Amino acid sequence: QVQLVESGGGLVQAGGSLRLSCAASGRTFSTNVMGWFRQAPGKEREVVAAISWSGGSTYYADSVKGRFTISRDNAKNTVYLQMNSLKPEDTAVYYCASARRIWVGVPSSTDFGFWGQGTQVTVSS
Repeated sequence: QVQLVESGGGLVQAGGSLRLSCAASGRTFSTNVMGWFRQAPGKEREVVAAISWSGGSTYYADSVKGRFTISRDNAKNTVYLQMNSLKPEDTAVYYCASARRIWVGVPSSTDFGFWGQGTQVTVSS
């Protein structure tokens, strides 16, 4: 079992930055794939970024490439999402998630078995 707790969300102006953190508990964190998803009002949950257990493989949605960076510190059982050049369309609840196996193609929410409670990110124009 893995328990996940997100932090770092908030209100920021367009062009600003935020760093989300996800603290995990559980012995298998270092071997799990980690991902960030988001869900805006009236929209489906979508993948933002994912990272393999070693950090050697990453995935980014096209909409965030070049602006967001996912990273992990296995010694601290924490995964991060650095978000720069934020846009109003980035406004959503951001969720941290954990999976036992690496993704194939595009990471899907159905691949991830453990989820955090979410943190709100609001970008004002």
